[in-house]
Amino acid sequence: MDTRLRLQVCERADSRCEYCRLRQALEPTRTFHVEHIIARQHPGTDDLENLALACQLCNLLKGPNLTSRDPDTNCLTRLFHPREDVWKEHFQIDGSYILGLTDTGRTTIWLLEMNCAERTALRAVLQEAGEWP
Repeated sequence: MDTRLRLQVCERADSRCEYCRLRQALEPTRTFHVEHIIARQHPGTDDLENLALACQLCNLLKGPNLTSRDPDTNCLTRLFHPREDVWKEHFQIDGSYILGLTDTGRTTIWLLEMNCAERTALRAVLQEAGEWP
């Protein structure tokens, strides 16, 4: 991927993970990834509209997945799509937690482990410092 395209993705995302909303500046030792929302194997393209900025944890846990099971209903549910969905319609910040407002939100939070102990502890520290949300 060329530098110009990566810069476009970062600028559009305001240097935040488009899934968990963490800022790149708050994780300087973990370079954020430009990820394919629809993986090449499905077959997603390298077009700007199929790319999202993702922290390492979100990207590695999402992998090529497009769906997963809603933890509340056990129904197969699509994941959040940063180009087609509005973050605030699917998620809500509650202190150091991210809550799912929809089946898509819940499923994405579960699969990407957005509320695991490491992440909520980091967000709590950031919140105390006035850097979260």
